[in-house]
Amino acid sequence: MTAEPAGAVKTLRPARTTATRQKLFDASMELIGERGAAGVTVDEIAAAAGVSKGTVYYNFGSKSELIAQLLRHGVDILKARLQASTEPGSPGQDAGEVRDMTAATSGDPLLAMEAMIGQALDFMAEYPSFARLWVSENWRTPSEWQGTFAVLRGELLAVIGAAVEKVALAYPVDSTVSRGSLETAIFGACFVVGLDRQTYNPERTRDQSVAAIMASMRGYVLQQPDPRR
Repeated sequence: MTAEPAGAVKTLRPARTTATRQKLFDASMELIGERGAAGVTVDEIAAAAGVSKGTVYYNFGSKSELIAQLLRHGVDILKARLQASTEPGSPGQDAGEVRDMTAATSGDPLLAMEAMIGQALDFMAEYPSFARLWVSENWRTPSEWQGTFAVLRGELLAVIGAAVEKVALAYPVDSTVSRGSLETAIFGACFVVGLDRQTYNPERTRDQSVAAIMASMRGYVLQQPDPRR
């Protein structure tokens, strides 16, 4: 059997793709959150998702590929939310999301970045087990999904990098700050601050967490916007 490239996306039958992946994603994240990826079997994931074990193997081939594709599914959800932070009024957005999206498109890229970070924290709150899986496995050496993580991490950093670039075009910024390091700091902070809030400090509000992460961006900008404008 020919090995697929790291991070390659396996194609499912179209009618089953969205519904099956979402069921498996929700079920596996709950189980993985309880026992970790290594402690969960395909049988348990299939049963929790309400699908047959054969369906899992037919669609994914193995537990390793299942986890890799669920990582992809989770990142696709997160990416869509980050990118939608510049498109207010999308279907299904609640009042808080509309407020964030409206701020993001007000013309200030700093507000857009703030809205994007808020969306990331909302995702962590909705899928804390995904965030734990990401943090626990992403830096494990060796990791069974190292190639998958490298591809997905690059995609998320590219979204953040595009937002940082817009800030750099709109404001004078500190040129001594490594752009790559700044993007990585924001990326890592979203996962760590989001998990810390869920696990240890539930009393911290979403806005407090967003402000803490935004401190790095505001330090990067040499001239702050006038709040009276």
